[in-house]
Amino acid sequence: VQLQASGGGLVQAGGSLRLSCVASGRTFSTYVMGWFRQCPGKEREFVSAISRSGGSTIYADSVKGRFTISRDNAKNTVYLQMNNLKPEDTAVYYCVADSRIVIMTTSNNYDYWGQGTLVTVSS
Repeated sequence: VQLQASGGGLVQAGGSLRLSCVASGRTFSTYVMGWFRQCPGKEREFVSAISRSGGSTIYADSVKGRFTISRDNAKNTVYLQMNNLKPEDTAVYYCVADSRIVIMTTSNNYDYWGQGTLVTVSS
């Protein structure tokens, strides 16, 4: 599966952005989808993931209550709504897909990665 993320940009602290990720192929609903992020000089960090049906979600503690992940299987798209953004949210955000049933939070469990979209939050 190929992943194409979009929606990044520059926003002031306290603002909002919505990231989108469109997946190619007809089997989107068979993948757990998620988001990771990476700041310069740091390791990739789990942000959020959603089950195949969308019925289960998981978030990193750092974004819980501010970010919401969702998916539209009819449109082969996963979203990440980011509210109350903070400067420490600045990073390249990557859309990921995994063919396993269980939602995983470690990067090496995800088989497919998008190209990344840059989110910059100014203070």
